[in-house]
Amino acid sequence: MIDDFSVPDVHEIQDALGRVERGNTVTQADAELLFSARGGELDRLLAVSSRLRDEGLDASGRTGVITYSKKVFIPVTHLCQDRCHYCIFVETPNKLATKGKPIYMSPDEILEVARAGAALGCKEALFTLGDRPENRWPVAREWLDAHGYSSTIDYIRAMAILVLEETGLLPHLNPGVMSWSELQALRPVAPSMGMMLETTATRLWSEKGGVHYGSPDKDPALRLRVLDDAGRSKVPFTTGVLLGIGENNAERAEALFEIRASHERHGHIQETIVQNFRAKPRTAMQNEVDLALQEYVAAVAVARVVMGPDATIQAPPNLTDAHELGLLLRAGIDDWGGVSPLTADHVNPERPWPELDTLAALTRDAGFELRERLTAHPQFIGDPDQWIDARIRPHVEALAAPNGLAQEDAPVVGRPWPRRSLSARSLSSRSLSLSKGAALLAASTTPAALSDAHYLDLLQASGAELDALASLADDIRHDTVGDDVTFVINRNIDSSLYGLDTANGLTLDQIGDLADEAASLGATELCIQGAVPDHMPATAYLDIVRAIRSRQPGLHLHAYRPTEIADGARRLGLPLDEHLSALRDAGVDSVPGTGARILDDGVRRILSEGGDPPASEWIAAMTAAHRAGLRSTATMIYGHVETPEQQLAHLRSLARLHDETGGFTEFIPMPYVRLDAPARVARVAGPGPDARQSRAVHAVARLLLHGRIDHVQAAWTKLGLAESQSVLSGGADDLGGLLLDGTARPEAGAEAHRSLTIADLERTAAEIGRGVRQRTTGYGSPTAEQLAFARRADAPPASRLQLPISERRSLLEPAGR
Repeated sequence: MIDDFSVPDVHEIQDALGRVERGNTVTQADAELLFSARGGELDRLLAVSSRLRDEGLDASGRTGVITYSKKVFIPVTHLCQDRCHYCIFVETPNKLATKGKPIYMSPDEILEVARAGAALGCKEALFTLGDRPENRWPVAREWLDAHGYSSTIDYIRAMAILVLEETGLLPHLNPGVMSWSELQALRPVAPSMGMMLETTATRLWSEKGGVHYGSPDKDPALRLRVLDDAGRSKVPFTTGVLLGIGENNAERAEALFEIRASHERHGHIQETIVQNFRAKPRTAMQNEVDLALQEYVAAVAVARVVMGPDATIQAPPNLTDAHELGLLLRAGIDDWGGVSPLTADHVNPERPWPELDTLAALTRDAGFELRERLTAHPQFIGDPDQWIDARIRPHVEALAAPNGLAQEDAPVVGRPWPRRSLSARSLSSRSLSLSKGAALLAASTTPAALSDAHYLDLLQASGAELDALASLADDIRHDTVGDDVTFVINRNIDSSLYGLDTANGLTLDQIGDLADEAASLGATELCIQGAVPDHMPATAYLDIVRAIRSRQPGLHLHAYRPTEIADGARRLGLPLDEHLSALRDAGVDSVPGTGARILDDGVRRILSEGGDPPASEWIAAMTAAHRAGLRSTATMIYGHVETPEQQLAHLRSLARLHDETGGFTEFIPMPYVRLDAPARVARVAGPGPDARQSRAVHAVARLLLHGRIDHVQAAWTKLGLAESQSVLSGGADDLGGLLLDGTARPEAGAEAHRSLTIADLERTAAEIGRGVRQRTTGYGSPTAEQLAFARRADAPPASRLQLPISERRSLLEPAGR
């Protein structure tokens, strides 16, 4: 069944073992060799993996402790859009009807399971389900529409809130592939989530006969993106590999190294599951051989060696015979995963869970103590500001022991889940320092006329003083632009792809196709950024604009950063103002003011590794654009090597330029994101700003720019939705664009795979007590036709049926609808 499984020479395995025994960093090539360790070599490998596990437990203060989570299994739906050849969990609608099973579990059925689990002391509700069944099965789409949910994930979110409030169980969500915006939406209702990577063997997905052929969500590239999106969203995340489904040892090693690399970037992988294939009846793989025990044990040990001592390595205890579980402990696991005293493993129903007393005894026989943990692991519970959303923190803290494990005798009872974001704190009473109090008093009457000393004081505000600053900025925002959170429906195109002779390259016809699709999806704006390759004609920037304008004359073209404007002028040998006039005449309507970074040449040299032009060129390009009749955004990247004085000088420069030209439509403070920076810059610039600095920068910007630039935008692709809510509660008023991906070349967008829906925006705004309003690029109102067209693409269900839990009807309403 498994391709390319030639057994390496025993001396190669021994050499690899020698390297890891000496403490050398394991390479992918060595890991591939170690999967074949058997006999004496396997014993040596197990000794290494056990030692690494024990080092990690000692360092974490849990010497000799193996953990598990006491859970209930909630199979919300057995429908799925995928067709995995080994899966027995998934059913068709006809089979569900024959068995008398519902399309989706109802809220009453979900609560029945959750309440029974809480009564037994369970603390986790594992939501598992098929991937986006509404994409394949009309009956799933009909059920969701009839009950008022835009998607299966929308329903899962509402049910997670229901379980939190009614039972106190902590949801762990496994809905399959999730987008960045879906992870953001689910984070406030679940302390952890998961999705198995399974394998990076693309051939098993792309080639007929592969176990994942015909399964759209099993593309390894898509699943790897979910891992990174979960890390960016600060979600404690469970993933792992499924072994024995046709992959070879090189692919096994690659999958583990991809998981490790994602964790090294984000620090979010809370456990890596190493799962062995077990053949299931009535599947395409029912006659295949189960993964052999020695092969499995070696793979678990390799996972420990690859992931290191600090990682949690999990093996499901029901997929290995009880008398062999000791081998998995020798292989270096430190966690048994979720074990239920109530519900079956619905993915492996033929393999019952071991009794908890039995599992404890087997663990004890191997020299370890079995301890209960929560669905989020201790290191994440110990750093809640970073990893646990404020809205579920009380639910987690009620069940957590001081060491971050479960408080085993804690009562499992429901607690309210706040319908409003907790980002805006109570402002009823506070104690302010003399200087900041004076600054706030002055700002309350003349916010744009403070001294530099006052603004610098406020940029460094924290605690009650920061709350007071945010409250004042919010009041000014309300008086200036009202309460609606505004947005534009747009799409990004990366013009640096134009003319590239690669798979990612774009032709003018393809750029036109992207414009057509954007318009068909309801976009009113197309944002074009990126330096055109040097080999393209001097007219390349103009050619792109003309190609779009010929196809979509009604789209607003928001095109070209200052560096690209200067590049186009240089190519054509034109003065800046003449080139901008040519761009305007070709069809450019406004320009993005990105690339400003901090308007300080020393800082710019550090952040761009010397590649940025001086700040004076950015100012000159913006001045020329405004005088050519092209309005622009204004930006600032903050939270790296700059000082508060440099932040203030940047804001002062923007204010002066706007006083001269009146050309800025909005100010966009952008937090520095270390992951997006080159390695040398990241080492110098540090981890990026914290929530305090983001709140202060947005609030001070609202004050200083008052009467000049009316709109302050929350850069949601960098802040995330929770922190965007925080700054929207402290001076910001706009969420920018939806950044539609579409289906035609979504990777061609400058921020590909970061897209929101109107429903996402409505929920985000509703949770801070605000409404939303679609705008044009220039903050005007779209036409009635544009509004209707946008809503047609993102319309909420026309009707919403009440679900049969009268005392909790409000829980079942998807937020923001």
